[in-house]
Amino acid sequence: MRKIIPALALLLFVVASQAQNVQLHYDMGDGRGYFTSTVEMFKPDSWGSTFFFIDMDYNVGDVEGISMAYWEIARAIKLGDSPVAFHGEYNGGFGQYAPGGAYQINDAWLGGLEYSLNAADFSKGLTLQALYKYIRGKHDAAFQVTAVWYWNFAGNKLSFTGFADLWREDFVFGEETTKFVFLAEPQLWYNFNKNFALGSEVEINTNFGGRKGFNVMPTIGAKVTF
Repeated sequence: MRKIIPALALLLFVVASQAQNVQLHYDMGDGRGYFTSTVEMFKPDSWGSTFFFIDMDYNVGDVEGISMAYWEIARAIKLGDSPVAFHGEYNGGFGQYAPGGAYQINDAWLGGLEYSLNAADFSKGLTLQALYKYIRGKHDAAFQVTAVWYWNFAGNKLSFTGFADLWREDFVFGEETTKFVFLAEPQLWYNFNKNFALGSEVEINTNFGGRKGFNVMPTIGAKVTF
């Protein structure tokens, strides 16, 4: 990576290349075997940027149709012409494990700072976030650290993208209570053109999704970029 660039230049590049996309993954992890769709949008403006994604799982267990819906929306506000921005975020969702049996994904509000570095040709980049996290009904004061990356190579035919999160949240497994959650979702795509790609995502997690300990959950997927 070379010098840090102003945030607005990065925003203009991203919105010109991959502003909105829809993904469909087939989850092949232990106990899974279902489809997940993802809708992503990124939109910059003179003050910063807005990003959101919506995940939905389908036909999990005895449920026919949508079995889980989850979304995150984040707003970055530039701090002058520096690569540092204020980051505010909301997470939330719900699901059903059987007809008539529902569960809630605890709402969470996050706020803090993000710091971005990018190559001069925008072939690769990294954003780091340090965030305060409030989880409704669990923690008034927790934290989350996040890394988001992209790397386009092989003449832009291949893209390696993804994120990694580590946050403070209690989960009870039998007589043991875990204190932290780790979740990473690296993706590797083969880009047939600017609008269509095939690839894979690997969910790597610890103490996440009702599973104690370390888990690896691969998928195969397709992506359409608008």
